[in-house]
Amino acid sequence: MTAATPHAGTGPETAKVPPGPPAPQPEHRPRTSLARSLTRALPVAPAVVLLLLFLAGPIVYCAYIAFTDLQLTGQAHSSFVGLDNFRKAFTDDEFINAVWLTLVFTVVSSLLGQNTLGLALASLMQRASKPVRTITGGIVITAWVLPEVVAGFLLYAFFRREGTLNAILDWLHLPSQNWLYTLPILAVSFANVWRGTAFSMLVYSAALNEIPKEITEAAEVDGAGGWRRMWHITLPMIRRSIGTNLMLNTLQTLSVFGLIWVMTRGGPGNKSQTLPLFMYEQAFQNSMIGYGTAVALLLLVVGSLFSLVYMRLLRTEV
Repeated sequence: MTAATPHAGTGPETAKVPPGPPAPQPEHRPRTSLARSLTRALPVAPAVVLLLLFLAGPIVYCAYIAFTDLQLTGQAHSSFVGLDNFRKAFTDDEFINAVWLTLVFTVVSSLLGQNTLGLALASLMQRASKPVRTITGGIVITAWVLPEVVAGFLLYAFFRREGTLNAILDWLHLPSQNWLYTLPILAVSFANVWRGTAFSMLVYSAALNEIPKEITEAAEVDGAGGWRRMWHITLPMIRRSIGTNLMLNTLQTLSVFGLIWVMTRGGPGNKSQTLPLFMYEQAFQNSMIGYGTAVALLLLVVGSLFSLVYMRLLRTEV
C-alpha cells in the first residue's frame, strides 16, 4: 500500500524557505533637500541680489534717515532724533495742506477722472467704426506716451491766462480766468486726466473684449437697457480689472511730481503743493533731508495701504 503524499504546507519542513540574496539598500543621495532648493534658486539669485541692492537697500536706508536730523548743508554729523520728524509733520499746517491736496488730486484725477473716462472711452470704442477707433485711440495714446515734462508745458500753455482754453472761452463769449491761479489743483488734476486716461482705456478695452457676446445679447433680448447691462453685467464681470486699474492708477498718481512742478511748482503759494512737492521742498530747498525723508516714508505708507485695500478687493471672487 502506497503512502499518501503529504499536502504542501502541512509539514513543518515544507514551510521553510531557503534564504535568498539580501534586498538592495537605497542609495544615499549626496544632495539634501536644502541643496536642491539652493540649486533651483540659483538662476534667480542675480535678480534677488539686484532687488535687495537697489530697491530694499535704499528703502531701509531712507527709513533710517527718517529718524535722524540729517541736513543737506551746514552739518558735519547727524544724530538720531526718534519720532521727532513724524511729530513735526503731523503738527505742520503745510504738511496737512499737502495731504489734503494729495487726496483731492488722487480722487479727482485717478479715481474719478482716468478710471471713469477710460471706461467710457473703452465702451464707446467697442461700438464705433474702425476709423473712429483708430483716430481716438491714437490721440489718447499720444498724450500718454509724451514725456511728463513735455505734457506739463503743453498743459501750462493750455491753462495759462493767455492760453488756449481762455481763447476758446473768449470766442464763445464766456468768462475766462487765470486757471493756474484761481483753481490750480483742479487744473493739474485735469492735466493728469488728459495724460493718463489712455492706460485705463487700454485696460478696460481688453477686459470688455473678454465678456462673451452671448451674455450681453441675451440681456438685450430680455429688454435690459444700456445702463442696466452696464451695471448688472459689464461691471461685475470686469470687477477684477477695475481693481487692478484703480490700484495702478492710484500708485502712479500719488507719485506725480514733474507734471505739477512744470505747471505750477506747487503754487500759487501752496495751493497745488501735493506730498511729492512738499517732500522735495523740505529735503532739497530747505535742506532738511531727515524731515523730507520722513514725509516720503509716510507717502510710502499711504501707497502701501491703498495697495492692501485693492489687493483684498482683487482676492474677492465675482
